[in-house]
Amino acid sequence: MNRLKEKYLNEVVPSLMNKYKYKSIMEVPKLDKIVINMGVGDATSNAKLLEAAMADLTKIAGQKPVVTKAKKSIASFKVREGQSIGCKVTLRGENMYNFMDKLVSISLPRVRDFRGVSPKAFDGRGNYTMGIKEQLIFNEIDFDDIVKVRGMDIVFVTTAKTNEESYDLLNGLGIPFRK
Repeated sequence: MNRLKEKYLNEVVPSLMNKYKYKSIMEVPKLDKIVINMGVGDATSNAKLLEAAMADLTKIAGQKPVVTKAKKSIASFKVREGQSIGCKVTLRGENMYNFMDKLVSISLPRVRDFRGVSPKAFDGRGNYTMGIKEQLIFNEIDFDDIVKVRGMDIVFVTTAKTNEESYDLLNGLGIPFRK
C-alpha cells in the first residue's frame, strides 16, 4: 500500500471526521483523480514539439498522455478547430497516490524560492488547480533531452463539497500551502 494512502486512511480521515462531524466514513472527502495538462500552443507550426511534450509527460506521470484538440478556431492564435494543441494525462488509484507523493516530497521542494502553493486556487466545488512553470522540477526529466521548457497545470479533483473541506483534505495529504 502506498505511503500517502496509508496516511489518508490513518490520519486524514479521522481528523476530518472529527472536524466536520460526518455521520458515515463514506461522507469523508477523498482525492478522486489528478489531471496533468500541458498546453503546446506552438504545435500548430511544428508537430515535433507535441511529441516531445508527450514524451516528457509520459516520464513524469508514468502513463501515456492523450492528445487534446482545439474546440474552436481562433484566427489570432492561428488555431483551427480539431488541431492538436496539447496533451493531458488522468491519474487514478495507485498511480495518483504515487505521483502526489513524488510531487509533494521531491519535486515541489526543488522549486527555486518556493514558499508554498497558493491557497486561493480552489474552484468552489472542492477542486484545486496549481500551475508549474517548468517541467525540470521533476527528477525524471533530463535537462539535456529537453526540446523546450514548458509549464503544466495539475488539477486535484476531490469529492469534497466545499473549498474548506478540500483545503483540509489536501493539507492533510501534505500539499504545502502558503500561510
